[in-house]
Amino acid sequence: MTVRAKICGITRVEDGLACARHGADAIGLVFYPPSPRHVTLEQAHEIARSLPPFVTTVALFVNPLVAEVEAVLRGVRPDVLQFHGDEAPEFCRGFGVPWLKAVRVKAGLNLVEYATRYFEAQGLLLDAFVEGQAGGTGQSFDWALIPADLPVPVVLSGGLGPENVGEAIRRVKPWAVDVSSGVEAAKGIKSEAKIAAFMQGVRNGTL
Repeated sequence: MTVRAKICGITRVEDGLACARHGADAIGLVFYPPSPRHVTLEQAHEIARSLPPFVTTVALFVNPLVAEVEAVLRGVRPDVLQFHGDEAPEFCRGFGVPWLKAVRVKAGLNLVEYATRYFEAQGLLLDAFVEGQAGGTGQSFDWALIPADLPVPVVLSGGLGPENVGEAIRRVKPWAVDVSSGVEAAKGIKSEAKIAAFMQGVRNGTL
């Protein structure tokens, strides 16, 4: 099975184009001001319109206001929304756009129950739980905590990079993988060499 790859936290046109050149299926644009990878509507619009065909744009939010999501939908027109906070299913589905729900995984969390609650999501993005942080920490979690019978597709995130994404794919068998800090030269600035190595790791993981 082909495993899809999303590269998140894109802040520059050249980084978005590098993702496309090396075969990424999607890029992530962060609309969360505390993040060092936050982009303005103007930045996001420029990045999104520079992409070639068939590269999906994903807009990431953490507990946004309805008006904030609507502004991004008007100004950027992302293909998918990604919610990283405590958003209820009713909120997530209220925009008429496909969406992902992120969940910070830790021992004791019932992921099957969580997936059942968010059954309308295109998938669950599984990230590491770090107290006080919504994501993008670059830390991994115990993949053994992921049940094999989740009723929605899994997007695996958290501490992935060129050196371990192949192993992650072989062990977890996710629908897709998601990376941000693992392909950066600095926060918010991607390394094309690391992007290329990550995408090669994704391909190696499916051999």
